Amino acid sequence: MFNGERTLEIRDFPDPSPGPQDVIIEIRASGMCGSDLHHYRGPRETAPTVIVGHEPAGVIVEAGAEVPASWIGRSVMVHHYFGCGRCDQCHAGWPQLCREGLQAMGHHVNGSHASFARVPFRAVLPMPEGLSFLASAAISCGSGTAWGALERIDLRGSDTIVIFGQGPVGLAATQLASAMGARVIALDIEPHRLERAREFGAAEVINPTEAESVRDAVLELTNGRGASKSLETSGSPIAVNQALEVLGLWGVACWVGRGSRAQVDLSDHLWSQITAKTSWTMSVQSMTRPADLVVERGIEVDALFTHRWKLSDAAQAYKVLDTQSTGKGVLLP
Repeated sequence: MFNGERTLEIRDFPDPSPGPQDVIIEIRASGMCGSDLHHYRGPRETAPTVIVGHEPAGVIVEAGAEVPASWIGRSVMVHHYFGCGRCDQCHAGWPQLCREGLQAMGHHVNGSHASFARVPFRAVLPMPEGLSFLASAAISCGSGTAWGALERIDLRGSDTIVIFGQGPVGLAATQLASAMGARVIALDIEPHRLERAREFGAAEVINPTEAESVRDAVLELTNGRGASKSLETSGSPIAVNQALEVLGLWGVACWVGRGSRAQVDLSDHLWSQITAKTSWTMSVQSMTRPADLVVERGIEVDALFTHRWKLSDAAQAYKVLDTQSTGKGVLLP
């Protein structure tokens, strides 16, 4: 549990029991997300009062009375947002947009940094054969966020996409976009992250601190046409506007990075026919698509994880994550 001000503690809780429409999952992997740092670093009075963690993967070990018993023993992926289950957005598979108010694992209800977790049955999907627990955990948020954004911009193999930031989400986007056949231009201010981006499929890399103009650098790499797509994952105020500046005619930009504001002069873009979008993870149904792609094309999602920790090492794990200089971390049983 986070206490705020860069402190946490491990506590004992009674094992959860399922409601009629719930399942109990034995956690096999629980990913560490950069968004955790907002509460980890924040003041004590705003720290979550629940078990944290929202990137779970595991095995169903108990089921509620209204859940088919055949699901017990199955490996599952988890969509970590829970809605009312009745409104139009929930029926469409978007519980994070629930009109009655969402509940997010690790924020409003107990999360996955634990031995067991209780989740609504409607939030689980079967893991495809051949998908690892680590990859499943990544798809539940980090890689899933990347996938959701790529779907929002309708990425195609013929596209050139500029991806701002090569942290876990940006690197996942680089990995998935290149596997889909797109040409990726990856940006980051950390040289080692740019090296990782090349390893994960980036055709070109740019360090914004070494370029006089990011826009000019992209134009040079695209024969003066600009990129057809861009994705901003870093939350950098500068990158927010650059995601628009690098686009060519009819280009599409998307933002998933938190913590920044956009200040746009429309006269700079009015005649270029661009489209601007935001993206918030993905729908329940869409989780199956990146999972199947990973298995079918042998994408090494496990390679995103540079640090594997035991639950008992959570304090050290978050100290390392707090440096924001590493790859993705995961807590394992």
